[in-house]
Amino acid sequence: MTNSVNTPSIVILISGRGSNMISIVDAIESGDLAVTVAAVISNRPDAQGLKFAQQANIPTAVLDHKQFDSRENFDQALASKIDEYSPNLVVLAGFMRILTTEFVEHYTNKLVNIHPALLPKFKGLNTHQRAIDAGETEHGASVHIVTPELDDGPVVMQARVPVLADDTEETLAARVLEQEHKLYPAAINQLLNNPTH
Repeated sequence: MTNSVNTPSIVILISGRGSNMISIVDAIESGDLAVTVAAVISNRPDAQGLKFAQQANIPTAVLDHKQFDSRENFDQALASKIDEYSPNLVVLAGFMRILTTEFVEHYTNKLVNIHPALLPKFKGLNTHQRAIDAGETEHGASVHIVTPELDDGPVVMQARVPVLADDTEETLAARVLEQEHKLYPAAINQLLNNPTH
């Protein structure tokens, strides 16, 4: 992993296989993204992405949300763990938790997420099927700054794909995911090297 004094660092939060995390690490290793992944943190001990991170020699940590009696306590512990690494950005990569306002505000303009839709359209879940049902001709993904309101922060960058006449939720999701894997590293690069916020 790139690790010089001047290289910005990120902490990536995952809950599952971490395909967007993998695309970020691949972009770093290919020289397209000049950041250090300080740590990968998961709220699920069985998240597949943890194995990938460990094999890439990235520090990992698990904070199992089931071990906490409230969302607030979990988020406080998560923030404490993240802050050990002093990252320039906190990157949500399939992190399946709704975060408290206090947590989000602690990382104002430093917390980013990727959402599988062209925000502000289709906030929330089941975005691909909703785009098909609405008769959209294009769909895509958005990287945005996280604010307390779900999927509502300023959009950093978007990628667009056509919605085809014979698309199913699965085929559209696969086409969007392919774009997500290019979009997220590019958006992180823009945020860290050409910050506008």
